[in-house]
Amino acid sequence: MIGRMRPVDRWHRAAFAAGMGARFVWERASTGIVFNPRAKGMREDPYPFYRRLRERDPVHRSATMDGYVLTRYRDVLDVLGDRSHSAEDRNWRRWPRILELLAAAGEPDPYVDGSPTMLRLDPPDHTRLRGLVSKAFSPRAIDGWRPRIENLAQELLDALPAHGEIDLVEALAAPLPVVVIAELLGVPVADRDRFRRWSEDVAASLGDGGPEIAARARRATGELGAYMLGIADDRRREPRDDLISALVAAEEEGDRLSREELASTCVLLLVAGNETTTKLIGNGVLALLRNPSQLRWLREEPKRIEGAVEEILRYDGTVQFTSRVAMRDGEIAGRPIRAGQQVALVLAAANRDPERFAEPDRFDIGREDNRHLAFSHGTHFCLGSRLARLETRVAIEALATRLPGLALADEPVRYSPNTILRGPDRLPLRY
Repeated sequence: MIGRMRPVDRWHRAAFAAGMGARFVWERASTGIVFNPRAKGMREDPYPFYRRLRERDPVHRSATMDGYVLTRYRDVLDVLGDRSHSAEDRNWRRWPRILELLAAAGEPDPYVDGSPTMLRLDPPDHTRLRGLVSKAFSPRAIDGWRPRIENLAQELLDALPAHGEIDLVEALAAPLPVVVIAELLGVPVADRDRFRRWSEDVAASLGDGGPEIAARARRATGELGAYMLGIADDRRREPRDDLISALVAAEEEGDRLSREELASTCVLLLVAGNETTTKLIGNGVLALLRNPSQLRWLREEPKRIEGAVEEILRYDGTVQFTSRVAMRDGEIAGRPIRAGQQVALVLAAANRDPERFAEPDRFDIGREDNRHLAFSHGTHFCLGSRLARLETRVAIEALATRLPGLALADEPVRYSPNTILRGPDRLPLRY
């Protein structure tokens, strides 16, 4: 059978069996460039590489991804809006190999023995799960959280000494969103510290920390899921005004959440509602401090805050890339793609495409027509986008008002090892 395969397929099969290094060698030999999110320097500043990839090979054939890597705005937008590209990993033609690896690690097939999050589901399953959660994230519901978020930000800044140095992540960027999502879900105050630790451990599995971090993430996911199911059982007996109670009681056309779906949805909401916003606040403060004229403009004209948040999302948003799987043979920007191949959509690169944004590497809080893709597009547009915008706005407004002397400290910024959710996990500042 191997002798009858096309040469490129033989390369893919051999490279996949040999490991990541062999696939990178083939990719570099074939295209002259390799898409490797774990390469040195990508955490601190991936944008020079994204620009090079977009200019040299915008529809990049990747053996590693078994498909293509897209970096142009119009290409990414087209695939995100195309229902013929699936969010479900089980449609990837390498999924049988993934199942072998999961089985070897003692992990079940998430589409058979578990419950994947709505991020990796297509309609109608995605539609059903999203519908059950969406009321808690409606504009009216999120706007009702504004006073609490503003008070919480002020409380966190009140706890700081009058002058000195802080780690912004520890002082504000991490506790603000984790408290908000914990209160929204209905997690008791006493449990918030371990709630945050679980979130960090689960999110860390998106990086390249190795088997130990992967094992910790699996353990955290299991512990968190069991914990949330315990709270759900409590809410069945005594409902409260929180999201877990709403999920327990949720019914849409007679279809309730299963226990597995309830657990996976709560895990998703925790990680998505915590880690992404923590990193977005850090990225935003860094962008403003590295562009002092923009920070000064924001302080002089506070009404610019909405534009500033949108520019932060475009210029240095948290989510670097997502993926889809082609469901039928076809073309992407004139390049052939086969059913079952994967497409990596580099949102962060699309948001700096000069064909869509003038001077894309310039941070400009006055930028108009800023229709970025930081929250994706189409069916999977970020459910929590309004909450993330609100928390980021409140955090930056509080810092700009309360700490006029805010500046980068002499210590280096330390970035998270996470390759998908990019941002600092330590941001030393003085004030």
